[in-house]
Amino acid sequence: MAGLFKWLPRKSRQSSNSSRSSADNASPPSPSPHQGQGSNSLASSSVNSAKQTSSTFHVNISSSDSARWKKLYDVCICHSEGDLEFVEQMVYYLESQPECFRCFLQLRDAVPGGAMVSELCEAVQNSHCWVLFITSRFLKDPWCVYQMHQALMEAPMANGRIIPVLKDIDRRDYPRELKCIYYINVTVQEKGFGQVKETVMRYLRELCKNASRSD
Repeated sequence: MAGLFKWLPRKSRQSSNSSRSSADNASPPSPSPHQGQGSNSLASSSVNSAKQTSSTFHVNISSSDSARWKKLYDVCICHSEGDLEFVEQMVYYLESQPECFRCFLQLRDAVPGGAMVSELCEAVQNSHCWVLFITSRFLKDPWCVYQMHQALMEAPMANGRIIPVLKDIDRRDYPRELKCIYYINVTVQEKGFGQVKETVMRYLRELCKNASRSD
């Protein structure tokens, strides 16, 4: 954890107003099957979900009254410091999309001088989704395991909010705490990043659609 004090240049937190200006012009993506457990079942479920969304009405997740803006971040990234370079590439990919996903990356976005645990808990509570970047380093790092447990406490039933991303580990090493949650295997970087985007989009669309129906 000593390395956590090596602060990266901090990105200014995106305000809701600046993020809202990016319109959600993209049509609902065609989901790709997640790598790993139950991929065939997940593919079928994803396709059915996409069809249902397109057959009802299009949801603009970037509109000014979107439920998306009720939280400060779209995605909180939990990872080992040793995997930072790869995670930065994923964050860059998400933030450069037309939807301008708002990502929390602790070494970049936490307030200097703030308590690490407090900063993390606040980010977890203020994020719609959490990406758990699970590698051999992640599994050996008590701080990463703590982050995983914080996400599970915030959404014990997951409901699409917890997104495990596996890289270079055997399926049998998949954390038992996540055994009921499908994961994404980033064997191919571009495809894996795309699946993360689709999963976050799916959750935000469902969130905004349900919010619109309840109004």
